[in-house]
Amino acid sequence: MTINVTPTQLLAALGVVLLVLWVWQASSRRAKAVADTARKGGRLLSLTGRVLMMAAVIVSVQWVVITHRSDTVLLLVVLGLPALFAAYTLTRALTITGWDDSPRRGGRR
Repeated sequence: MTINVTPTQLLAALGVVLLVLWVWQASSRRAKAVADTARKGGRLLSLTGRVLMMAAVIVSVQWVVITHRSDTVLLLVVLGLPALFAAYTLTRALTITGWDDSPRRGGRR
């Protein structure tokens, strides 16, 4: 039994194989992009939920201390401590600490 393959058939088979590989790679990239988008959206919702929960805890503690105010020092601590954390976080977020414009590997100039 002899298999006779013409150059045209061989070229067509090679084209089909390349097409299958190209479609497979494209679908893999598309699936990875969809997964990354879903992961980022989940992180955003998770972060939002944690921020809202912590804000509710801070506001609740402040509300209790303000409504049952008997000690001025406690009032200042309850109002001042979250303000210090917020100021520190905003200062860190809005401060540019460095500038790296080196496109080379290792960061050497």
